[in-house]
Amino acid sequence: MKYMLMVLGKQADYEAMSGKASGDSPGWSSAQLKAMFDHMGALNDELTAAGELVDAQGLAEPRQARLVTAGADGAPVVSDVPYGETSAVIAGYWVVDVPDFDRAAEIAARAYACPVPEGTPSYPVVVHPVDSGPETEK
Repeated sequence: MKYMLMVLGKQADYEAMSGKASGDSPGWSSAQLKAMFDHMGALNDELTAAGELVDAQGLAEPRQARLVTAGADGAPVVSDVPYGETSAVIAGYWVVDVPDFDRAAEIAARAYACPVPEGTPSYPVVVHPVDSGPETEK
C-alpha cells in the first residue's frame, strides 16, 4: 500500500534554516542544517535500499507558492496572497510503498526524530494513504 508522509513547516522555519531567527524559530547553524540533511539522506537511502521509496522531495519556501482557482470561464485565477506565512504547510514529502500503516508510521517517526535546534517548533508528520482509485473491470 502506498502512503504519503508529509513534513510540515512555516515560512519562518525556512528563514530559520537559512540562519535567520524568525518568529518562533531560532536561527540554524550550518552544522545543524547539515545534521538535518544527513538524517533525511540516511532515511532516504534506507528506504531506497528496502525498495520502499517511491518519491521524496523537499518543497521551496511557502512564499514561492501561490493559490490557484478557476474563473467562470475556466481560466486560472492566481492569488498573490502570501501562503504559509502563519499556518503550517507541506514542506516536504515521501511517497512510500509499504505493507501496512504500521510501517508507514515507523518511517514517519524516523522523519519526526530529525535533529533540529533546541526551541524549533515541532510539527507532526502527516501519514496519508494514497488512494488507488476505484477498481475497474478489464
